[in-house]
Amino acid sequence: MSTSRLKLYNGALLLCGQRELASLSEEVEARRLLDGVWSDGGVDSCLAEGQWRFAMRTQQLDYSTSITPSFGLRRAFEKSTDWILTSAVCSDEYFKSPLLQYTDEAGVLYADIDQIYVKFVSNDVAYGGNLALWPPKFTDYVKAYFASKIIAKVSSDETRRDALLHKRSGMLDRSLDDAKNRDAISEPTKFAAPGRWTRARSGGRVGSRSDGGNPNSLVG
Repeated sequence: MSTSRLKLYNGALLLCGQRELASLSEEVEARRLLDGVWSDGGVDSCLAEGQWRFAMRTQQLDYSTSITPSFGLRRAFEKSTDWILTSAVCSDEYFKSPLLQYTDEAGVLYADIDQIYVKFVSNDVAYGGNLALWPPKFTDYVKAYFASKIIAKVSSDETRRDALLHKRSGMLDRSLDDAKNRDAISEPTKFAAPGRWTRARSGGRVGSRSDGGNPNSLVG
C-alpha cells in the first residue's frame, strides 16, 4: 500500500501520542514542526541510511569537458543533483569491474578513464522521491524518524520518548534494522565472483557461453 505525506505525518504523530491531522494545511504546531523536518531534508536523511533497492539508480557518465583537473586523476564526472548515497562506481556497464582508483569531491567524481558507470541511491521523483515506491518497512522507518525529530516538543511522556529513541531497542533503531533486513531479503541471488584459477582455465571467460559467472556452466 502506497503512502503519502499526510500518512507519514500522522504515523509520526501516532508515535508521539498526538492526534492525527485532517490535512496538510491544518494550523497546528505539530504540522509546522513536521513541515520543518520535511523541508530540512528529512526524507533524504532516511534515504542516506541504506542501499535501498527501490531508490537505486544507474547511469553512464561521460567525463565533463568543462572541468580540467590541475593534477592527479585526469577526468572529472559531475554527479546528478538527485545523488544521495554512492553504491558502485565501475568501468563496465554490467557493474562487474569496480573502479578502485577514483575520488569523490564536492559533487564531482575523478578517474583516469573517459567513461564510468555508477549506481547510487536517488531522491528523484522516479526513484526514492516517489512515495508510491516505498516498501512498508521503509515507510515505518521514515515515520519513526520524523517522530524522533519532534517528540521532545510535542510530548512530555518520558516513557514514550524512551520507547522511540532508546539505542538499539527503541522504535527508531528497530524500524531502520527491519527496513534494511527486508530490503536485503528482496535482493536477487548472486553468484560468487570466479577466482583467478577458474578464469585462467577458461581463457578469461567463465562458462562456455560467457554467462558472467554461472557456476552451473563451468567446464573442466
